[in-house]
Amino acid sequence: MGISWMIASGKGGVGKSTVSANLAVALARLGYRTGLLDLDIYGPSMALMFGTTERPGCSDKEQFLPVDAHGVKLLSMGLMMDEASPVAVRGPLATRYTQQFLKETDWGELDFLILDMPPGTGDIQLTIVQTVQMDGVVVVTTPQEMALIDARKAIGLYQRTDVPILGIVENMSYFICPTDETVHYIFGQHGGDREAVKLGVPMLGKIPLDMRTREGGDQGRPVALEDTGSNRVAAAFEGVAQTLA
Repeated sequence: MGISWMIASGKGGVGKSTVSANLAVALARLGYRTGLLDLDIYGPSMALMFGTTERPGCSDKEQFLPVDAHGVKLLSMGLMMDEASPVAVRGPLATRYTQQFLKETDWGELDFLILDMPPGTGDIQLTIVQTVQMDGVVVVTTPQEMALIDARKAIGLYQRTDVPILGIVENMSYFICPTDETVHYIFGQHGGDREAVKLGVPMLGKIPLDMRTREGGDQGRPVALEDTGSNRVAAAFEGVAQTLA
């Protein structure tokens, strides 16, 4: 199955799924065989972000067969149900779905498997660390203290369960005005750097707040598909991918 990484956050809204999608695409563009498993059972977003409605197949061994999108093998609850249908299940059933995705998927030959985690430190996170041996976790945060408080909780969970902390990605780190190139630190400055130093883990990269990133996510074309020479966000994601790889 290759090397397995979790992309996690302590709270929602910090761009964890955006980082997961673009990191997977960046790894694939670097030539690595990459899979992406969307484990945000209640709020799956990868079908939209990759622009596909293709249903996963079923192998002869009755295992899920991921779909191919932008060079990435993808599996998500969002590919198995109508876009408007809520996943209204209690914790034990969400846990069962998670275990099925982890144990009953035929990924073929992979170099890297990215797990897009739901926010928080609940049932699904505990199920994963108790079910499979993970090679590491990347924690996504924004620079503001409100996000960092929850990032610390997520890091604490993975430290206690002996999952290596690969580092921190600071998303929405800054905004560059398109008219005069002025840099604005909308959510504060150096928050991720301070947290990385405090925890003794690497700062893997800083992803700017950018309109084309949002547009790409809504249109099903992750920004990491763009030319890294002309798009600073694509270049930032490629830098994180190279560091991890």
